[in-house]
Amino acid sequence: MKEFAEDVLHRARQVKIVVTDCDGVLTDTGVYYSEHGESMKRFSIRDGMGVERLRTQCGIETSIMTGEGSGSVIRRAEKLSIKHLFLNAKDKKALLIEFLNQQNLLPENLAYIGDDTNDLEALELAGLAACPADAMPVAKQKAHYICSEKGGFGAFRDLAELIIFANQTTNE
Repeated sequence: MKEFAEDVLHRARQVKIVVTDCDGVLTDTGVYYSEHGESMKRFSIRDGMGVERLRTQCGIETSIMTGEGSGSVIRRAEKLSIKHLFLNAKDKKALLIEFLNQQNLLPENLAYIGDDTNDLEALELAGLAACPADAMPVAKQKAHYICSEKGGFGAFRDLAELIIFANQTTNE
């Protein structure tokens, strides 16, 4: 059984929504291009199960917020029944504040997982900030929790399991 810091467990118990970056979190940062442009991204089935387990075990929904406008991200969000998809997000912090207000949530109710410089303000805003094991060092500095798995290889699932575990334990 993995050990979690009490502060991280406390933060995880406050989560009501999880927002994830896409490239570098749900994918391995790779993308395949053809003469027609972007053609494929690799997603982890385990991360998809993390989305489903958060929903069924805790009633917590997941949203994707990405700076890209990729059709493969749209298809993945549809497959996972993700209701809130933010494409071409350039100011993630502003979008998150607006989204939290619309949902009547506070920053401490937000878990955000990101991996790079474009995620720093979102990580700073979130009550539970997380990043994949292979995130850029500046993202790791902002994280309350660094996943044991790399982006595209189960990092999101790792965060999901932390939140599920925290919500199933009561020793606060």
